[in-house]
Amino acid sequence: VDLAESGGGQVQPGGSLRLSCVTSGFKLSTYDMDWVRQVPGKGLEWVARIKSWCVHTYYADSVAGRFTISRDDAKNTLYLQMNSLKVEDTAMYYCAAGFVQRPKSLSEYTYRGQGTQVTVSS
Repeated sequence: VDLAESGGGQVQPGGSLRLSCVTSGFKLSTYDMDWVRQVPGKGLEWVARIKSWCVHTYYADSVAGRFTISRDDAKNTLYLQMNSLKVEDTAMYYCAAGFVQRPKSLSEYTYRGQGTQVTVSS
C-alpha cells in the first residue's frame, strides 16, 4: 500500500495550490478519504473528507468555501484544490484512508501518506 502526496510548495497569501495523492495497493473507491494537516508542535487538524462511492464532501470551518476535495477513482488519485490561501494554512498536508470520527493521530487511519509541505507567506 502506498499513498504519495505531491503539489505542495510555497505560495503567497491569496494564491492557490492543488495537492494530489496517488494511491496504490488498495481499492480507493471503497474508502472514505481525508486530507488532514499538521503544524510542528500542534495537533492534527482534519481538513476535508470525501465519502466512498459517492460525492458527498465535508470541510472544516477553517477551509470551507476555499478548499475543494475530489477523487478520481479510475486514476486512484485524491485531490485537494486550495484557493485563497492564508498564512494559517501553512502545514504539512497528508492524505489518509478510512473513516475516523475526530482524528487525533495519523495512526488512527487505515492508510496514510508521508505528507507534502504547504507554506503560505509573503
